[in-house]
Amino acid sequence: MGIAKALAQLMLPKPVRRYFHVMYGRYVFGRAMQVFLSLPLDADYPPKLLSNLVFGWSNESWSAQPEYIASFLQHARSVRGSILECGSGLSTVLLGAIADKTGNKVWSLEHNPVWAEKVRVSLQSFNIQSVELCVNNLRDYGPYSWYAPPKERLPSNFALVVCDGPPGATAGGRYGLLPVMKSHLKPGCDILLDDAYRTEEQEIAARWAKELGTTYNISGLKKPFATLAVPLMAQ
Repeated sequence: MGIAKALAQLMLPKPVRRYFHVMYGRYVFGRAMQVFLSLPLDADYPPKLLSNLVFGWSNESWSAQPEYIASFLQHARSVRGSILECGSGLSTVLLGAIADKTGNKVWSLEHNPVWAEKVRVSLQSFNIQSVELCVNNLRDYGPYSWYAPPKERLPSNFALVVCDGPPGATAGGRYGLLPVMKSHLKPGCDILLDDAYRTEEQEIAARWAKELGTTYNISGLKKPFATLAVPLMAQ
């Protein structure tokens, strides 16, 4: 099978190889989602299943990785309060599927309309109902740029934040979460910040922790992420 695959790669034109790769990815993703959706709420998430979801999503270089996915899904199963997601993608689909089972709601902030449409199509394909996708251009807040959330519609009891956006090249990176959304984060809210292998994300996590009067931890081996919580006595 390996030789046949190698020969096919040599003989087929690049656009054709790309087409079959995309089609295969969709197949893998569909099968993996069927398994994921069938799991009981308290089930463990097999690493192979999470890897297949990442592969099938066809955005492996940017997508959340299995360790981060497993962590935010575990939080999402037990959280009491709304879920805020910064940057949509595979995480939106998975969080939405969990929220459908718990009766919770996911509010996902996105600035790229093309990417948002990919997410929206996937949500519709799997009949996931518990996601509010908020699409707006990034806003210049002076010292930093960040999303432009519809704050008048957002709940004030976010109990979990899954932060994987905006892109690292954005002015101020992902720092804007705290100054823009602090009033909407309930005491005890857990914040999971992806890409903490990068110095910029580590500095942001440290800055958030200092401003909140708390500490942060780095977890994950392959692609580390940071975790911290809004103190219970936060004002």
